[in-house]
Amino acid sequence: MRLTEKLNNLVFSLILLTLLPISMLSQSAKYSNEFLNVGVGARSLGMGKAFVATADDITAAYWNPAGIVRLDGRHQAALMHAQYFAGIAKFDYLGAGTQIDDQSALGFSLLRYGVDDIPNTIDLIDRDGNIDYDRITSFSVADYALLISYSRISGIEGLDFGGNLKIIRRVVGDFASAWGFGVDAAARYRHEDWFFGAVIRDASSTFNVWQFNEENLIIEIADSVLNRPPDNSLEVTLPRLYLGVARNFAINEKISLLAEINASVSFEGRSAALLSNRIIGTEPVIGMEVNYGDLVFFRAGLGNLQRVTEFGGKKRLIADPSAGIGLHLGNFYLDYAMSNISPKTISLYSNIFSIRYVLGRD
Repeated sequence: MRLTEKLNNLVFSLILLTLLPISMLSQSAKYSNEFLNVGVGARSLGMGKAFVATADDITAAYWNPAGIVRLDGRHQAALMHAQYFAGIAKFDYLGAGTQIDDQSALGFSLLRYGVDDIPNTIDLIDRDGNIDYDRITSFSVADYALLISYSRISGIEGLDFGGNLKIIRRVVGDFASAWGFGVDAAARYRHEDWFFGAVIRDASSTFNVWQFNEENLIIEIADSVLNRPPDNSLEVTLPRLYLGVARNFAINEKISLLAEINASVSFEGRSAALLSNRIIGTEPVIGMEVNYGDLVFFRAGLGNLQRVTEFGGKKRLIADPSAGIGLHLGNFYLDYAMSNISPKTISLYSNIFSIRYVLGRD
């Protein structure tokens, strides 16, 4: 079988795996677990999140788990801290991976996105109708995710495959909480200076099951009830397909340019996507990285390309530019990125820092 035929079969299988859950869950699907779309690692965020094909460090467990088998060194670990909306929301990431043998690798990623110290004014007014500020308490809203990643080299030269088992925990103070589970599937192929990647996030669909504390949630005012828990406690995240192609260009002996373009394909009929219809929405992402002597890296990207409708029905194209820089110091990689969580918000650009450590180089 020719290589092109094998690649065609692989892409067809990935698309089929995506469409099967959609046909079963289209009636009950909702948006959920959006915190998992924020992105991890200042390197990839500086490239506008165009990292599906390039992914070759421990953050690949998030972007394309097939890439962790190509880790530089036998072990890697990474940390990231980011703040959004002027520091109101905090996003933290911890990742670690290791080579099991010459053909496979295992990775773990822990993510937390949360808003802390939210004032709880439910009990601000006592039974006599008096305002008592001492009755104000605080709570946190936090989303957690544990990714258990596995990657393996296939029998086809240059082709790797992998996947994630995702465990989700979502907590809204003492009011509500949820557990969720899902699976990602991924593949990555390299041919000389070309890289190709395909990821199906939530390939199995990811299910969150909520529990509500009605005693703390329900408020009774004048014989009426506010904040009644919803009747449906199940959230379903439909599969989303990510495709990427990248190429490395050698400028001279010290300088090289890595350029990548990704496409995020959703199946909820997102009208804001650049290319969309009632079923499929496609959002392109472009990123680049200039490598100077494997010591300094300059990055830029353009993502979140969307069409928005303004007052009067006029449509406008918006985008989210990003930039970053990286330093390679021995076994450490220090990365910085400046990125916005969404071009549709008025939030300021966020400063994102991450560090990566490589151990066990040959």
